[in-house]
Amino acid sequence: MEQANFIKINPADNVVVCLKPLAKGETIAIDGKVIILLQDTPAGHKVLLEDKAEGENIIKYGYPIGHAKQNLKAGEWVNENNIKTNLKGTLEYTYSPVNEKLNIACENRTFMGYHRKNGEVGVRNEIWIVPTVGCVNGIAEKLAEMLKAETGLKGIDGVHAWHHNYGCSQLSGDHENTRKVLRDICLHPNAGGVLVLSLGCENNQPDEFMKMLGDYDKDRIKLLVTQKVQGDELEEGLKLLKEIYAQASNNERTETPLSELRIGLKCGGSDGFSGITANPLVGEFSDYIVAQGGTSILTEVPEMFGAETILMNRCENQELFNQTVSLINNFKEYFLSHGEPVGENPSPGNKAGGISTLEDKALGCTQKCGRAPVSGVLEYGDRLQTKGLNLLSAPGNDLVASTALASAGCQIVLFTTGRGTPFGTFVPTMKISTNSQLYNNKHNWIDFNAGELVEGTDMKTLVSKFIDKIIAVANGEPTQNEKNGYREISIFKNGVTL
Repeated sequence: MEQANFIKINPADNVVVCLKPLAKGETIAIDGKVIILLQDTPAGHKVLLEDKAEGENIIKYGYPIGHAKQNLKAGEWVNENNIKTNLKGTLEYTYSPVNEKLNIACENRTFMGYHRKNGEVGVRNEIWIVPTVGCVNGIAEKLAEMLKAETGLKGIDGVHAWHHNYGCSQLSGDHENTRKVLRDICLHPNAGGVLVLSLGCENNQPDEFMKMLGDYDKDRIKLLVTQKVQGDELEEGLKLLKEIYAQASNNERTETPLSELRIGLKCGGSDGFSGITANPLVGEFSDYIVAQGGTSILTEVPEMFGAETILMNRCENQELFNQTVSLINNFKEYFLSHGEPVGENPSPGNKAGGISTLEDKALGCTQKCGRAPVSGVLEYGDRLQTKGLNLLSAPGNDLVASTALASAGCQIVLFTTGRGTPFGTFVPTMKISTNSQLYNNKHNWIDFNAGELVEGTDMKTLVSKFIDKIIAVANGEPTQNEKNGYREISIFKNGVTL
């Protein structure tokens, strides 16, 4: 099937998106009109379908994505130079619930997971070393290498030390955020065993930190305070790690319903195809996993600005609506408290790819969560409590947001990208390209290509392949970031460092 030249995403739109580079003078025939392009327009970028006076709204996805900065003619290339965001400060919102039925059958499919004693299920069986403070990062890394050499990784999927800069010299909210995220990592079911590695004198005091873990499995999670070791802390650390390894290496995968999957939804390095291909594909999967009784989590709160009312009206009840309003307005207040405008986004790469305003980005971004009702709202560092679609407070930064999704309990993060990125967080981070050019250029980064959707493959067919791929990853197939060894954590910071 020949690829179309453009797409009008919503009947109410007054722009189309070019699916190929189009030259000045080429024509677009749509809605009984013929539009002549006034400039060369790259793929992923917008062309105006009707004259717009300065101040009039530009409509995409059926919603305003900003207003014209000057008088514009039909056929003009719409970009960051001639469109301006409508976003300002905090707003008051009204709950107008929308209850859309998914009508997706429960297929009773399964994956092979690792069942932990607390009832949670992991998709990896790794041993993790979690420093309570950045001062012991070097020791953690050396211990990880020693255990790898000692065991050859027989019976486990990997050994990782999760470096970070914090655990000391932080105050109030930042200190608690660090403690909560480190707690979440220790309790994550993708870890078959954890060594909590402490210095001893840090603000994040080890005994108090261990209390945050609750009634944890003491065979699976152990503590070493290096300042209390008389002699070589590496020798003592390896001894504890070998004890952890002895039990972790006996864990086996067992058949598990898809209802136990918890999937994080993230995008980064987005382009004009993100809201046409990869994000809608992930949205279809999000609805699918919710219909199977499972869970998906959407974050990147600043990238909800401009599309937030869609999410608010999908909340199951007034309480969740109120929590979502707070989620949005609290993040806007965070921007304003630092003297920053709430619409200071997208990035240079986003703009080069065809995203002109934050609303443009948000309306594409939020398609990752499909149409399911919002069943839960989480603060940063909270652990998942409710199945279904959840919203999570975290910034748009790729590393911080992906870490937050995994910390909430997601076993896998689905990461859509139009520009490409190699990184991964501490769980499998599956990259979905928005366009085939990226997929073909960066096979070593990208796990799945959603660009087929504008090349003749229908959504139903691609969703089926996508579900199979995600189940394969849950069963142990490594993602590209795992193959490359690109794995790290990043913790949100707001205040001063002492």
